[in-house]
Amino acid sequence: MSDRNKELQCCVSKCENPLDAKFWNSRWENNEIGWDIGVASPAITKYMDQYLAKNAKILIPGCGNAHEAEYLVANGFTNITLVDIAPKAVELLNEKFANTPNVKVLCKDFFLHEGHYDLIIEQTFFCTLPLPKRNEYSFKTASLLKKNGRIIGLLFDKTFEHQGPPFGGSVEDYKPIFEPNFVIKTMEKCYNSIAPRVNSEIFINLIKT
Repeated sequence: MSDRNKELQCCVSKCENPLDAKFWNSRWENNEIGWDIGVASPAITKYMDQYLAKNAKILIPGCGNAHEAEYLVANGFTNITLVDIAPKAVELLNEKFANTPNVKVLCKDFFLHEGHYDLIIEQTFFCTLPLPKRNEYSFKTASLLKKNGRIIGLLFDKTFEHQGPPFGGSVEDYKPIFEPNFVIKTMEKCYNSIAPRVNSEIFINLIKT
């Protein structure tokens, strides 16, 4: 077994929820990643275009192909951490960002991650979590953010007919989850979603209290 394969096998064994790691890794191995839109979300890039702190510590959990990270690097951001539980996704990320010292890639259960960040970018990670984990996500993200740090990004504004993931919801569902830990600056229908997701996304801008 190569050193790289040993590293990936080790990653699976160390995850707190190895069944989750195997589930997502299987999806990556079989290219079942229909949630990936292939580019950085316009709603997120538009927000980051006016975010002036290029040296801010930025975390993207459950990052997948991390198209947003590519956009950030191309636009001068210098301190980006990517976390994903699927070893195959992490393998691809390590290849993609092999020559990009501004990007750190971690194969890890997000809920075990430690650090202090200025900004967390949410893009199709929250929607993968079973509903009982949502409150834990709110408290965990708050614990990772510095004072006045923010979560920005997108949540689904719809209910899915099939059993998730993804799991959907509405503003009415999300507010009670985040209000204990954040000031809700923005939580409203996204006006610049990609065409397939028009009228089915909520843009969030949440400030740690």
